[in-house]
Amino acid sequence: MRIDVFTIFPDMVDQFCSASLVGKARDAELLDLRVRDLRAACYDPRRSVDDAPFGGGAGMVLKPEPLFAAVELVESTEGLPRPLFLLSPAGRRFDQEMAKELSFLPEGFSLLCGRYEGVDQRVNDHLVDGELSIGDIVVNGGEVAALVVVEAVARLIPGVLGNQESSSEESFNDGLLEYPQYTRPAIFRGWSVPEVLLSGDHGRVARWRRAQSLLRTQSLRSDLIEARGGLTAEEKMLVAEAEG
Repeated sequence: MRIDVFTIFPDMVDQFCSASLVGKARDAELLDLRVRDLRAACYDPRRSVDDAPFGGGAGMVLKPEPLFAAVELVESTEGLPRPLFLLSPAGRRFDQEMAKELSFLPEGFSLLCGRYEGVDQRVNDHLVDGELSIGDIVVNGGEVAALVVVEAVARLIPGVLGNQESSSEESFNDGLLEYPQYTRPAIFRGWSVPEVLLSGDHGRVARWRRAQSLLRTQSLRSDLIEARGGLTAEEKMLVAEAEG
């Protein structure tokens, strides 16, 4: 899987992506992550990438020339995995389902990190293939959002996680939150681990976990239940049994 990230802070992105599972995936050549400096094709003395907006207003805007030049330089010399997404609050909401979609792209994909008050609209219209948003929040730049996308996608690449089953049992994989987790000690300050988890009965454990996942989602994120069309008859029975 190849992912190219265009940013004015390449060291920031590269440092994060050299650590933990993403760093291990890069070292093992499971992930080909290439961090690109948006100033690479700037030839003025200041290597400037921004300017004041036409019409006035606060802040600065990323100019089209350096962004087009940086992307086209890579396209002409190494080829660029597309689609190329601009990280933007106006984009499609990035979620686990989209992370799966991106992880299946055979040629990979690319990310363009916005900064300041945004980018010149001609970048949206003529350079990128779409926009991605990590939520209805405002951050200083697209780098944080790009790191979220990279990590979410990278962990779905076969071989990146030590136990591939981990990714199949996590939150949002079936439109539900993950069940509660417990570890040693079995009793901590008088609070006990649920007995079923100590039973050794894998069938009971699986049934309990499914019921807890449904209950937890119903309690904390009822919108997820609604999005999947409600509970099935079997799931309603499981919930009733657990509440029982």
